[in-house]
Amino acid sequence: MPVGIEVFERGWLSANNIFHFGDDDVSLVDTGYVAHQSMTLGLMHNALDKHQLNTVNKVVNTHLHSDHCGGNAALKVAYDCQIYIPAAEAEVVRNWNMDLLSYQNLGQDCPQFSCDHVLIPGQSIVLGRYTWNILAAPGHDPHSVMLYQEQHGLLISADALWEEGFGVIFPEMWGESGFEEVAQTLDLIEGLAISLVIPGHGRPFVDVATALATARSRLDYLASDPDRNARHGAKVLLKYKLLEWRNKELSLVNQWISRTPALNSAAKQLNMDMDEFCIWLSQALVKSGAATIEDNYLVDKS
Repeated sequence: MPVGIEVFERGWLSANNIFHFGDDDVSLVDTGYVAHQSMTLGLMHNALDKHQLNTVNKVVNTHLHSDHCGGNAALKVAYDCQIYIPAAEAEVVRNWNMDLLSYQNLGQDCPQFSCDHVLIPGQSIVLGRYTWNILAAPGHDPHSVMLYQEQHGLLISADALWEEGFGVIFPEMWGESGFEEVAQTLDLIEGLAISLVIPGHGRPFVDVATALATARSRLDYLASDPDRNARHGAKVLLKYKLLEWRNKELSLVNQWISRTPALNSAAKQLNMDMDEFCIWLSQALVKSGAATIEDNYLVDKS
């Protein structure tokens, strides 16, 4: 890793944070989930103290899912930093339009934050000591971006590419295009000279070819039967919420499922009524080894 860049690898409830520092700029890419905001602030405090720095100038979000921007508001209060988000989301954030933001749709929480500047694909941004190219990366989220440091061959890939896959293709869960966009983003990554990928989740990795092959195989599997994507997305959403809850009474789990629009869309796509879908979804987590049912509680198993 070049001097001036540190990766705070987080658990799956919070996206990784990438800390950039130089003489004239201190920036953080992605800020984790709101339930972990105190940990995010602690990581920032320790990093600033370690490098004898005073403040954070920029917070940059690769996209606006709750695990990537849940610490924005707290960091703004702590450091009065400038917040940069993908340009296509600017008006939505300025109006805090809950119909267009993903949080209610996915059954998640995110404190309201402001937008100071936008990230425009094709342009660049200085983070710490280096200039990064802003690349459009639709698929997992229509407005997601990646950041590419050409001289060092570094790619901050967010949820467009992980070492063993990519983020849920959410647009397909409510009838919008996503499979083709994921394929295009993977093609874009393949065309870059990359020495290291810093993903949104999991450890940084160097074997880009294997990661791309794994991602394309996964994409082919999901796209060959869209119901697979709906089932996968539903399981991920419940598992994610269970990481926050740790355990929850089944009746309250079912209540949350019933009130989450994205899961209603998945149930409709899978031709299940809501009662059937609630039973199936909890049992699917148990079957996969991601949860257990104990005394009428759904319990996280990580």
